Amino acid sequence: MSVDTAGATKQESEVAHEAERRRTFAVISHPDAGKSTLTEALALHAAAISSAGAVHGKGDRKGVTSDWMDMEQDRGISITSAALRIDYDGRVLNLLDTPGHADFSEDTYRVLSAVDCAIMLLDSAKGLEPQTLKLFDVCRARKMPVITFVNKWDRPGREPLELLDEIEQRIGLRPTPLNWPVGIAGDFRGLVDRTSGTYTKMTRTPGGAQKAIEEVLDADRAAEVELDAWEQAQEEIELLEALGADFDHESFMAGESSPVLFGAALSNFGVGQLLDTIVDRAPAPSAKADDKEKPREVEKPFSGQVFKMQANMDKNHRDRMAFVRVSSGRFDRGMVLTHAPTGRPFATKYTQAVFGSDRSTIDTAYPGDVIALVNAHSLAVGDTLYDGPKVSFPPIPSFAPEHFVVARAVDAGKYKQFQRGIAQLDAEGVVQVLTSDVRGEQAPVLAAVGPLQFDVVKHRMEQEFRSPIEASPLEYSVARRTDAESAPTLHALSGAEVLRRRSDGELLVLVHNKWRLRVIERDNPSLFMEALLAGGVDEGE
Repeated sequence: MSVDTAGATKQESEVAHEAERRRTFAVISHPDAGKSTLTEALALHAAAISSAGAVHGKGDRKGVTSDWMDMEQDRGISITSAALRIDYDGRVLNLLDTPGHADFSEDTYRVLSAVDCAIMLLDSAKGLEPQTLKLFDVCRARKMPVITFVNKWDRPGREPLELLDEIEQRIGLRPTPLNWPVGIAGDFRGLVDRTSGTYTKMTRTPGGAQKAIEEVLDADRAAEVELDAWEQAQEEIELLEALGADFDHESFMAGESSPVLFGAALSNFGVGQLLDTIVDRAPAPSAKADDKEKPREVEKPFSGQVFKMQANMDKNHRDRMAFVRVSSGRFDRGMVLTHAPTGRPFATKYTQAVFGSDRSTIDTAYPGDVIALVNAHSLAVGDTLYDGPKVSFPPIPSFAPEHFVVARAVDAGKYKQFQRGIAQLDAEGVVQVLTSDVRGEQAPVLAAVGPLQFDVVKHRMEQEFRSPIEASPLEYSVARRTDAESAPTLHALSGAEVLRRRSDGELLVLVHNKWRLRVIERDNPSLFMEALLAGGVDEGE
């Protein structure tokens, strides 16, 4: 064996070992289910932060670590995804926090393309909600394993068996609880581990800013302390056993069953058990299919895909950061990679790990890790970077926009800032920017999944680019992909307009509503109009 081959084999072995240590996952939920609070509670239990602050904190209590944007802190919602890297129990956990609001589904979809597992967070009182269902459909389409965490058990809510039945009936996912609550929702006493049978009694710390105090009791002592609540929990656990609701690794990995845990993120109840489940049950990074459907093994030379762009995270440095999920190989800061779309070299001198708004230089990364490349002006969402033999991963699809406005600079003297800001927000995927020769570059059409995206655009254009805009709504609600042959005819029709997507040059036809679209399709069957991605599945009528 040659020295080079021996060296390569050694590095491949190192990469395989490090990949096995990684767990890369996202938290998905409906708004207000407690997603950002859970993100921070996980970081607290992994000792990555010293105290937790609720999103809607009182007094001088700080906001969540992952919400770094001014608008997020002001409104108490997550607008953009955040990457948190946590070391825990010999593992490296890459937690990608995502926006819960439906208006920011496209950002969440991009994040789901970069993870190996999802935590589906449910409100104990509300169960499965519309946005949760929408995001679960994305996970199902990707055959992604899903761990379910029933949150807010310290507040009044539904019966646990009722929630399990809803999961199975509505989304066809077989629930397999790993633990079981003692005490009804709103009277949360503790959790029974279904594997060991041990009972962990929990006591909330003042304000929930620290880990909950845990006391492990055997069954006899638990029965003495919890009385009727313990007896009821045991009866329900016996029913689960009779139903065969036991964890099965194969069906979990196939996306057919979901391990379920109960807890309360704000009180830090059950969060440690969730962390242990992620370490023990969630999958490590594995081979990813390239655009030719050929698997790229994790031991191969470096490759990664940009899943998110973000500018101006640091107010003191107006930079542009590309978040890259490492798919294969070892990354070393300073290595020169190849940008797949152009074939040009890309230097990686400035590479960072991001923990909410905090940054630190990262020198080495492995499959499953997320690296942030600074001043990545030549990169865009979906781009592949690689070392060695050429590889390119499939692009990340865009959602079908449903809301449209015409943007114009309020101050004509700041047109350059206007152009720069619109181009930056388009590159980040905050909105889709559409242009046409008729409207011109000074009046681009902004297309969004939800109207809150336009609020983000207005805020950032004024605060970051110093070019306030006015946004005039357009009476369109449907977008379809079209081609150069059909475009002139479609553009001439009443209630329709053809524009070009700035990011990739693709032609889109905008139509007033679905009824007008049906008429156009009926009267012009030869014209090309193709549905776009909507909520993770192909858009239908």
